[in-house]
Amino acid sequence: MRAPVLRKVIDQILLICQNTGVYNTHFCSQIKLSESRWKVEKLKNLNLSPEAKRIKYDNMSVVTIDMVDPWNSYVIRNSGIENRKHNLDDVTEFKKFKIDNGLNKCLAEKVSLYKGDITRLEVSAIVNAANSRLKAGGGVDGAIHRAAGPHLQEECDTLGGCPTGEAKITGGYNLPAKYIIHTVGPQDGSAAMLKKCYENSLAFHKSHNITSIAFPCISTGIYGFPNRLAAHIALRTTRQFLEQNEGMERVIFCTFMPVDVEIYETLMQMYFPVHDWNYADDARTEK
Repeated sequence: MRAPVLRKVIDQILLICQNTGVYNTHFCSQIKLSESRWKVEKLKNLNLSPEAKRIKYDNMSVVTIDMVDPWNSYVIRNSGIENRKHNLDDVTEFKKFKIDNGLNKCLAEKVSLYKGDITRLEVSAIVNAANSRLKAGGGVDGAIHRAAGPHLQEECDTLGGCPTGEAKITGGYNLPAKYIIHTVGPQDGSAAMLKKCYENSLAFHKSHNITSIAFPCISTGIYGFPNRLAAHIALRTTRQFLEQNEGMERVIFCTFMPVDVEIYETLMQMYFPVHDWNYADDARTEK
């Protein structure tokens, strides 16, 4: 039997083992020896319930969705952020997309600002700011690979890299997140390519039933993309997506640097207003 045919047969037998509850029998364990270890581990983790996965984390503190304030609650808890003022450049960027104000209340409950470790979030998918070779690097990329374990790199090695602006998806392995979406941000300051990173990451919503997703600040680290413009692109692209996709329950923006926290606290009040007045009003603009 040729190798590709044999592999398909093995895949079918593995799924039967899992679906019939005999995954850990001697027969299935023998099959695992001839199957890629990352694939076996990925299938096993994808079929675990959140409760079963939590047992694996030991002392790792998992952050569930209900532990992360939606934006409308965040504003109430941090009333001082309403004193943050946008500038004229912010208004110019904001006006590139006209929001549907009738959805403001609903969408303010679907986005969050999270100041913490993205690897601890129990969501459908976390997004990795990857390099084009999909090799473990530094920053967020390195942290995700370390937390997910060696099987992540094994799967990444089968994907043939990832061009700038595109996105590829893998299992989450030892992470609370079910999937990891790897996207490659631009190194040349291309706003169009950064927009594609967010669009292509969000596009897995339907194909993989992604109902909650967490983004880092893509390209703003060693790739040098301007932090404020990057936030505008992230928020504008997300707002547009949420207006058209009711099934996405939560989009979380993970910030680490204080400058990014301040930027997102300011700009989210424009893109996801929780008041009747709109932050695009000229009266709210700094002089």
